[in-house]
Amino acid sequence: MHIVIAGNIGSGKTTLTKMLAHHYGWEPRFEQVEYNPYLEDYYRDLKRWSFNMEVFFLKERFRDLLLINQSSKTIIQDRSIYEGVYVFTACNHAMGNLSQRDFETYMELFDDMMSVVRLPDLMIYLRASVTHLVENIERRARSYEQKMPLDYLTNLNERYEDFVFNKYTGRKMVVEVDNIDFKHNARDMAAIINRIDGQLFGLFSGRPDNP
Repeated sequence: MHIVIAGNIGSGKTTLTKMLAHHYGWEPRFEQVEYNPYLEDYYRDLKRWSFNMEVFFLKERFRDLLLINQSSKTIIQDRSIYEGVYVFTACNHAMGNLSQRDFETYMELFDDMMSVVRLPDLMIYLRASVTHLVENIERRARSYEQKMPLDYLTNLNERYEDFVFNKYTGRKMVVEVDNIDFKHNARDMAAIINRIDGQLFGLFSGRPDNP
């Protein structure tokens, strides 16, 4: 199986990925953040480095999908290729950071890639307000994230909403994270696990997520 944890910057994707991998014995796959050679340049000059940064992420995510398709293990992935395209790249294009020519080239490449992969078995969307995201970003104190414009984070959140509820056609589960603490509160984590069991294994989950 292939499970994806989706959500904006600072929503808790990496933390939940690690915790679920430990609980279920799944193999975690993490996004290349620390090793992206364009990321710091991108946050300093969005327009100059957007295309380079987006293509790097697309290449990394597509490579991961090919490996996932070939694996016999259940893999849980921190962010998917679909978010990279329909949220981050689309946002950069809409904000004028990515030219129409570069965006069309990028989308043609993405469409070709999608002809050889399949949708994840479950996407878990960590839904958070911008206020909650900012608090988490400030708490973890990554230097390159502190330079991130607030309007960019807001635009990303709006794109996530459109992507999850209007564009993504696969099975999904929405977790409202503003008022829970699954990292430190065992009951909050247990509630998420219960819902995942219901989605993947047909066990009682309390309520349907994707009727």
